[in-house]
Amino acid sequence: MKVYRDPSSLIKKVREIKKQGYKIGLVPTMGFLHEGHMSLVRKARKDTDCVIVSIFVNPAQFGPGEDFKKYPRALKKDLVLCEKEGVDIIFAPESKKMYPRGYSTYVNVEKITDTLCGASRPGHFRGVSTVVAKFFNIITPDIAYFGRKDAQQAIVIKRMAEDLNMGVEIKVMPIVREKDGLAMSSRNVYLNRRERSEAQCIYKSLKSAKKLFNSGERDSKKIINKIKRVINSQPDTKIDYAAIVGTKDLRDIKKISGEALIAVAVKIGKTRLIDNIVLK
Repeated sequence: MKVYRDPSSLIKKVREIKKQGYKIGLVPTMGFLHEGHMSLVRKARKDTDCVIVSIFVNPAQFGPGEDFKKYPRALKKDLVLCEKEGVDIIFAPESKKMYPRGYSTYVNVEKITDTLCGASRPGHFRGVSTVVAKFFNIITPDIAYFGRKDAQQAIVIKRMAEDLNMGVEIKVMPIVREKDGLAMSSRNVYLNRRERSEAQCIYKSLKSAKKLFNSGERDSKKIINKIKRVINSQPDTKIDYAAIVGTKDLRDIKKISGEALIAVAVKIGKTRLIDNIVLK
């Protein structure tokens, strides 16, 4: 396994790999890797000949007052985990290499970034789309892997790749959960013991919504109210949003008739967590 810091060096290496006819799989991450990330790596290992993992805490997707500076970082540990899983290349650039002085080009996917996390984190998806577009240009992967926990992000990246004819297949993999149901996230480390216990209400609320749906309920408002009751039963929780939307356009659905995404964002103490399920 080799670590690349400089985009230009990796571009040269990727050209060599492509000349040999190898298929490249990319797993973009911000590091502090957990089992959720590793599940993406294992899928990439099965599908492709060369697995590249990017580790980069992207400043462009953090807004003022967000946790960019304190976002957990553990590069040495990440490298050990990746080597165990047979990763071929790590791309861990410095910010000044990705955004040099005078940098002024950004990618903005419209409409589907105006809702859910996009509504409460202005500019977030502009930063996400830009850095992923840069990764796609540097690495030219055949397949890129994303987790379903960040459902809106995956939908945005799919739209960008399609609209800009990037020629990369986007595979969205299932959410990996802790034993108590909490979706794995690097930000879970922020939670103290009490908050960690209260965070279980997020997945419980989604399971209660699915139970209501399976019993025949199709009124989104009633299902969302059930989600809110479960989450608000905990003293330190604050709901950012709870919504039922289309799985492609992310538009609100009043009556569920086909596939629908239930997405929630909850602040527990100072930590913001997201989760979702798909109803079919």
